[in-house]
Amino acid sequence: MKAIICTKYGPPEVLQLKEVEKPTPKNNEICIKIHATTATSSDCILRSFNIPKWHPLGLMMGIALGFGKPRNPILGMVAAGEVDSIGNDVKRFKIGDQVLAYTVKSPTKTKLGTYAQYICVPEDWPVLPKPSNLTYEESAAIPYGGELAMHFLKKGDIQSRKNVLIVGASGTIGTTAVQLARYYGAKVTGVCSTANIELVRSLG
Repeated sequence: MKAIICTKYGPPEVLQLKEVEKPTPKNNEICIKIHATTATSSDCILRSFNIPKWHPLGLMMGIALGFGKPRNPILGMVAAGEVDSIGNDVKRFKIGDQVLAYTVKSPTKTKLGTYAQYICVPEDWPVLPKPSNLTYEESAAIPYGGELAMHFLKKGDIQSRKNVLIVGASGTIGTTAVQLARYYGAKVTGVCSTANIELVRSLG
């Protein structure tokens, strides 16, 4: 299969298109044929490793990801596609299902690799049916911002808040945060550029 390989840490030019072996799902995994993915801000940080290696976070990232170049050279954590094959123990999905996957289950359970034609992930990770009214490209834009928006709103105890200020309300995280905060009944004030005022107003 084809994959975008991160040959070393650095600017976008370190990424190269190469042929690699197609993965085979384990008993509890599904193999997704990827139709769309995203390039998130986290992907850019992982690719550039733009943190001093002596910095505590830099040291932790180096230990977890590798010094000099990534241990797993295929980046990416969002996949929209269809189930290509399944492991023997898989119950939730069948071959041909259209799915949306976020390959981060927890800070210690992350599987990069969606900059490729295929990826295998456990069926009990954040994998859901793709919304039928969205394209693969539109679906791929949902998980990253949605997951982080929900994380920060929960951390801020959104259910006890009557008023919420969202800075960057027109971005990937912000647009989802506005809608989620409204869902929880909060009065939302959004901060964004003048070019995006109508967009943010349309979100509620």
